[in-house]
Amino acid sequence: MIVELRRRVLVEHLARRSISQNAFAMKAGISSGYIVQLIRGTRNPSPRVRERLLMATGMDFDGLFQITGWEDAGL
Repeated sequence: MIVELRRRVLVEHLARRSISQNAFAMKAGISSGYIVQLIRGTRNPSPRVRERLLMATGMDFDGLFQITGWEDAGL
């Protein structure tokens, strides 16, 4: 199971609120470089980072993340 950021949702969220990636990273308590990696899709957020992103956006889990890789989990 892999939890992926819904990148477009986050980018649109920031754009609607006129929040820069750097300002958002500070609000979420993570590095701006990590935010860039999440938005590019080169990294997936850890549980701790997911919680920080949820708190910083005020969104719910299903709105900000998607779960993939169930077929690999043998379920």
